Amino acid sequence: MTHLDSILPKVTRPARYTGGEWNSITKDWDAIDVKLALIYPDLYEIGTSNLGLSILYDVVNRQPWALAERACAPWLDMEAEMRKASLPLFSLESRHPLKEFDILGFSLGYELTYTNVLNMLDLAGIPLFSAQRDDSHPLIIAGGSCTLNAEPMAEFIDLFVLGEGEEVLLELLETFRRWKLEGTRQKQELLRELALLPGVYVPSLYRVDYGDDGTISAIVPTAPEASPSIVRRLVAKLPPAVTRPVVPFVEAVHDRAAIEIQRGCTRGCRFCQAGTIYRPLRERPKEEVLEAAGELLKNCGYNELSLLSLSTSDYSGIDSLVNALAARYREHYLKLSLPSLRIDNFSLRLIASLPSGKRTGLTFAPEAGSEQLRQAINKGVSEEEMLQTIKTAAEKGWNGVKLYFLLGLPTETAEDVESIVQLVQKICRVGGKTGRGPFRVKVSASPFVPKAHTPFQWVSQHTEEELRAKVEALRHGLKRSGAHLSWQDARMSLLEGVLARGDRRLSQVIYHAWQLGCTFDAWSERFDYEKWLTAFDRSGLDPSFYNHRQRPLEELLPWAHIDIGVSAAFLKSEYQRTFKGEETEDCRYGQCKACGLEQWHPSCQKRHQAALGAEA
Repeated sequence: MTHLDSILPKVTRPARYTGGEWNSITKDWDAIDVKLALIYPDLYEIGTSNLGLSILYDVVNRQPWALAERACAPWLDMEAEMRKASLPLFSLESRHPLKEFDILGFSLGYELTYTNVLNMLDLAGIPLFSAQRDDSHPLIIAGGSCTLNAEPMAEFIDLFVLGEGEEVLLELLETFRRWKLEGTRQKQELLRELALLPGVYVPSLYRVDYGDDGTISAIVPTAPEASPSIVRRLVAKLPPAVTRPVVPFVEAVHDRAAIEIQRGCTRGCRFCQAGTIYRPLRERPKEEVLEAAGELLKNCGYNELSLLSLSTSDYSGIDSLVNALAARYREHYLKLSLPSLRIDNFSLRLIASLPSGKRTGLTFAPEAGSEQLRQAINKGVSEEEMLQTIKTAAEKGWNGVKLYFLLGLPTETAEDVESIVQLVQKICRVGGKTGRGPFRVKVSASPFVPKAHTPFQWVSQHTEEELRAKVEALRHGLKRSGAHLSWQDARMSLLEGVLARGDRRLSQVIYHAWQLGCTFDAWSERFDYEKWLTAFDRSGLDPSFYNHRQRPLEELLPWAHIDIGVSAAFLKSEYQRTFKGEETEDCRYGQCKACGLEQWHPSCQKRHQAALGAEA
């Protein structure tokens, strides 16, 4: 690393690359059996805010025989200087080159980071394709929500960890440790042994066959260790909260302490992949949250704490938890942040009770403008409830709201888009009637992206022309409303849609896109759709095949061999209820809906048995 000190003055935010942060862990490299690099394929400011990586960093470093160090994608200026100096990509803690680690573990939480994975492997001096790597190279693994359709990255990754990694990662590392200490077997034998671990998917042990129409005809295991169905891992109980997270030198995207108070969601929004793949619901006990908060304040120096969940207001006794935190840590001037709240008066009362200073803006996600479309997507909130919430908020001193909507949802019509305009206009009028000053309304419109393992995994994604027309209708309708409209590039969402539901052939597309210079595709200033179209053309594939094709319910999907616990029968039922406009009751407050997890989890089993008893 002799070149690093001369490079850092030439790049923006050099603290992204220096390491040595508060609470970071550096172990004796030579005394450790297994060395893992946890890699986030985007900027440091984003990666250091990722709770999943923080949890795994803590879990692994608790083991005396293993270490976990971190690496993030260098920005363009740093990459250029590294290539000029022939400096390989390195870890933050010890600055060892990544190619010297035993295992590189990539976090795949967003499809538009895929080319960054290739770029980081190249910067590390490691062959991109798994078939090109031998026993001298690190084992390349990946986890995260995107791996539940792992196929687009299958040619680059040796194995995928499916689901929650707290337990299976340690099992994997222990197996690797035995293999390494034996020193007599080849990596292919290791992969076969690792494939026996529940939740581990080794794509090289499967063959994918295609029909004349381009659809998948079969997914065939090619080794006795390869299961026809790989079951997602989950933990029955949330692991202890991380109370000594790394505190970055530069401002992170989420620059605050965080505690995961709840994992999973039972609301059942049909467009939401997270609501499916993080089931079942598990809560952290209130006293555990209170204790963890004190440790975080002591160990990090933050005075702002975020209580994380997919639906924070659904946490049992969330109001008493907030009050208890505020009372116990009053002398710390603790500010609380509650992301992911429903748009209702309970959420408003909850926010009003926070010890967080000024009442500025609120953020809610109605998703759709019309009652009919919200029923179709199972987003159970009425217009009357929304307007009453806004009215109360304005009267109590809030000066604005940000609203998130999706465009291109299944069954959406031009009237549904117009309903967004009408709803926003009503919110502007209701919020402005208080006389307390201007009430600002910001509207964010994003194209809907169908995802694997959801009731909408079969639907066609809207075309660029259709999405542009819907945005233009919003722009025209909201022109004189006083609301500010922003929207995401439709082409970026179209690429996300291709990669989200793609098959193994897309590995070649990703490779060609990277060759053409595509990296940081999630950044608008870097996104180049024309290069991606060229990459598709070079690969002999049509993106419309993946985007704009309605899939039959009986089609074999690229992720059919990945078992997340939620059954295909349940997803098909929810898909059909969409077009009937039928809502599905939250199973937390009603009967078990037999989604498939009743076979997996004790709390779900109890609800299912109760439902069967009620039917009898």
